[in-house]
Amino acid sequence: MYETILVPVDGSAPSDAAAEHAITLARDAGATLSVLSVVDVHALEAAKLDAEELVERYEAEAEKHAAAVAERAREAGVDVETAVVRDAPYRAILDRIGAVGAELVVMGSHGRRGLERYLLGSTTERVLRLSPVPVLVLRSDEGDYRDPDEAATPDATDA
Repeated sequence: MYETILVPVDGSAPSDAAAEHAITLARDAGATLSVLSVVDVHALEAAKLDAEELVERYEAEAEKHAAAVAERAREAGVDVETAVVRDAPYRAILDRIGAVGAELVVMGSHGRRGLERYLLGSTTERVLRLSPVPVLVLRSDEGDYRDPDEAATPDATDA
């Protein structure tokens, strides 16, 4: 079914949930798991934060996230490879699909929160629109996912 499954990770709860699901899928399919963590240098440049020391700290953190997922995958008996790259996250994910020949991407619904998510756009949404392969998006258990239109309309059970 799948030979290579790509899972981008950033250490957030949605990312961790996606990683666990990707590990299970890879184990069951006998696939290799490609774990990607991205240092968003474009966001740092936009914020006028281009200090190499800061980027290196983010890169070290990204390596920790990728290594933690790789360790869990190995414990589950899954062949795994990791990569940490500097780029815009959606672009790095799309590039990695081709680089590893991934047939599936498994990712969380979002990693960033609040204003940062709205200013930078949704990585998941961009990958969904531009990916040449299927993308499995796992919704986070965090937050309120009630439709805003429903919130404005009283529910019949609330009466």
